[in-house]
Amino acid sequence: MAVRIQQVRFDKSAGPFRRALQYASYDWTREMPKSKRFITWVGYLMQGYAFWALWTRTLAWPLMWPKGTLLYASVCLLYMLGWGLINAMLTSELVRKTQLEADQIAARQIQQTLHPQKLDELPGYEVEAFYKPFRDVGGDYFDLIELAGNRTLFAVADVSGKGMPAALLAANIQALVRSIAHVEADPLAMARQINKHLSRYTPSDRFATAVFIVLNRDSGELTCVNAGHNAPIVFRSGSTTLLEATGMPLGLFSDAEYEACVAVIPRGGGLLVFTDGFTDSIQGKDPASRLRDALADTSRPTMFILKSLVDPTHNEDDVTLLLVKRTGDSASGGVLA
Repeated sequence: MAVRIQQVRFDKSAGPFRRALQYASYDWTREMPKSKRFITWVGYLMQGYAFWALWTRTLAWPLMWPKGTLLYASVCLLYMLGWGLINAMLTSELVRKTQLEADQIAARQIQQTLHPQKLDELPGYEVEAFYKPFRDVGGDYFDLIELAGNRTLFAVADVSGKGMPAALLAANIQALVRSIAHVEADPLAMARQINKHLSRYTPSDRFATAVFIVLNRDSGELTCVNAGHNAPIVFRSGSTTLLEATGMPLGLFSDAEYEACVAVIPRGGGLLVFTDGFTDSIQGKDPASRLRDALADTSRPTMFILKSLVDPTHNEDDVTLLLVKRTGDSASGGVLA
């Protein structure tokens, strides 16, 4: 039997007293399977009926039965039966939630190994990454893979949905990217193969946006395939170039067509790849303008400025940032923010 797992969401800006009222007034039985919820409410009704019987001094109005000590004993028994039903259902739900939490902790530990723990050093470039899942596990994926001929593959994907289902599909994409990159390091072929695989082996309501970029470190040239993802930004000295979508999200149609575009990271410039959780968490009416201003700001480290744009009260999705800056200094390396 499929069990629907519902996330409880409360006002993050509420004070402690208001938050306590929100928790106290929330119907926790909504997260139970229907059968358990029905039994729990039977227990609540039994307790309520016990109080009513005690007040009216009858178990079946207008019949005055039973009376005296037997009435109070019957009321106590009825109340305890109701309490027992509620306690049994809540305990079983606690056990289920504890098991789910243990599974999520294990899944989070596994997912952490799928993302680069330490970014490879790229001579002439500075690479930084920031990843913040909305839940214990997330549907965002990013990777950096060293290729032959002084080239590097950057891959970023954002799976539809959140939580465990999205994390499983993100892990699948990670495995596909890694296996294909060592055989055919072409972003166009990679997008086509992954799209066919996801279209065939994933549910129809699951898909992923993705960006595959191959960087030629000698020339700074980028070959990019954007599968319905947020447009990566090539920037320098206040000017920006958007690498717009060149195809549909992965997994929607097996025969979807993709194209590759070409751009160049100038010396002193950079490349920013991000997921929609980042832009959605930027407060204000014009997030794109605030993002451009952040990339043009040289007063502080760029990644520090970008992370400061994330407003916790607006953050309702996984956030991934991948920042590549061309310095021309062969001693530059990678940093995982």
